[in-house]
Amino acid sequence: MIKLQVIGNLGKDAVVNDVNGRKVINFSVAHTERYKDAQGAQKERTVWVECAYWTDRTAIAPYLKKGTQVYAEGQPDVRTYTTQDGRQGASLSLRIANIQLLGSKSEGGASGGNAPSGSYASNAATMDSMSDAGAELPADDLPF
Repeated sequence: MIKLQVIGNLGKDAVVNDVNGRKVINFSVAHTERYKDAQGAQKERTVWVECAYWTDRTAIAPYLKKGTQVYAEGQPDVRTYTTQDGRQGASLSLRIANIQLLGSKSEGGASGGNAPSGSYASNAATMDSMSDAGAELPADDLPF
C-alpha cells in the first residue's frame, strides 16, 4: 500500500456529492514551493491534489472552505487525460483516509494561522481565562 500525506490550502470550498447512495466530499489542496533557480531568481511551483473523502460523516464539510489549511492522508491515484488541443496531461488525486483541519488564512495572518487545532487550543484558552480570573489550578493538575 502506498500512503500519501499532504499539507496545503484548499483552493475552493468543498462540495458534498451523493454517488450511488454514498457520500463523498470533493475538494482540492494546493501546496506552493518557493525556490531559487540556477541564476538565483525566485521561483514558485504549485502542486494541486484533487481529493475525494468517501464518508458518511460529512459534518466536516462546512469547515472545508477556500484557504483553509489541512492535513490529509490517503491512497494516491494519477489520472491521465488528453486536452482539447491534443496534449497529454496528468492530475494527482487522493482517496482520503484521514483529514485534520490546521487553520485558515483568516487566523493569524496570511501564513495559514498559528493556532493549533483540536482540544489543545480550547484548553489553553480555558487555562488563560482561569489565571486571569485569579482562580488557582488544582495542585495535582500539571499545566502541560
